Amino acid sequence: MDTLSYKTISANSSTVEKQWVVVDAQAAILGRLASEVAKILRGKTKPSFTPNVDCGDNVIVINSDKVRLTGDKWDAKVYVRHTGYPGGQRISTPRMLKQKSSTILIEKAVRGMLPKNRLGSKLYGNLYVYEGAEHPHAAQQPKAITL
Repeated sequence: MDTLSYKTISANSSTVEKQWVVVDAQAAILGRLASEVAKILRGKTKPSFTPNVDCGDNVIVINSDKVRLTGDKWDAKVYVRHTGYPGGQRISTPRMLKQKSSTILIEKAVRGMLPKNRLGSKLYGNLYVYEGAEHPHAAQQPKAITL
C-alpha cells in the first residue's frame, strides 16, 4: 500500500485559497441566513477545512434591511447586554436594533455562531454587511451565491 494516500492534508495560512462571496439577504430569514454565512466564513463548505485555520471566504451580505424574522420575534426576542456598572443591564429588541442599523441584526446573529476565541474574532473580520444592494467591493470580483 502507498502510505502517501493516507496522509491528511491540513491547510495553513499560506495554502488557503480565499474567495469573495456575495449573499443577498432579501426576504431571507435571519437565523437561517446567519448559519449559512457562518459556515462560509468558517470554511466548512470547502474540502480543505481545517478547524484551527482561517480557511473561509470573505462574505458580503447585501440588502440587510430586507431580512425577515418569523413569528413575533421582532418584539419578543431580547438582546441583553450589561454596561459593567450596577444596574447597568440594557435590553433591546430586533425592532429597536433595526431602527439604529439593520446591519447590526445580521452581524450579531453571525457573530454568535462563530467560535468564541481569537480565530472567531479574525473570522468575523471577513464579514461585510450593507443595508442596500450596493457595496464597495466590486474590485474583488465577488461571486454571487444563493442560499
